[in-house]
Amino acid sequence: MRVLFDTNIVLDVLLARAPHAAAAAQLFDLVERGAFEGYVGATTVTTIHYLATKAVGRARAKRHLRELLTLFEVAPVDSEVLRQAMELDVADYEDAVLHEAARAADVSAIVTRDRRGFARASLPVMTPLEFLASLRAAES
Repeated sequence: MRVLFDTNIVLDVLLARAPHAAAAAQLFDLVERGAFEGYVGATTVTTIHYLATKAVGRARAKRHLRELLTLFEVAPVDSEVLRQAMELDVADYEDAVLHEAARAADVSAIVTRDRRGFARASLPVMTPLEFLASLRAAES
């Protein structure tokens, strides 16, 4: 199974944002253990680099990105993804781009805390807690 993580989930882990970091970190751990394939959008990588550089400096930001790129696959953003995102009736273009990148990468679900941003998604959209619960239910 392939799952795309929204930028806010990655930031929850990297910035240890309480109370969200714990569930997001559990999902990162599951990706690391091979329970499922984790994906991030190419736009997430650039956003993380920008924010991490401002927060912790360039050297530490690069280390964070290397770790991120070791753990996750990247859902590419190309001209077709960008065009398809423009056709969606979604207020936030960034969310539309992530949705279309997820579709292009053939992921099974999107994990985000911003469910409203993905209200018109054609893929299942879950919060980290909902996704963890679905994994536990599948194990039963």
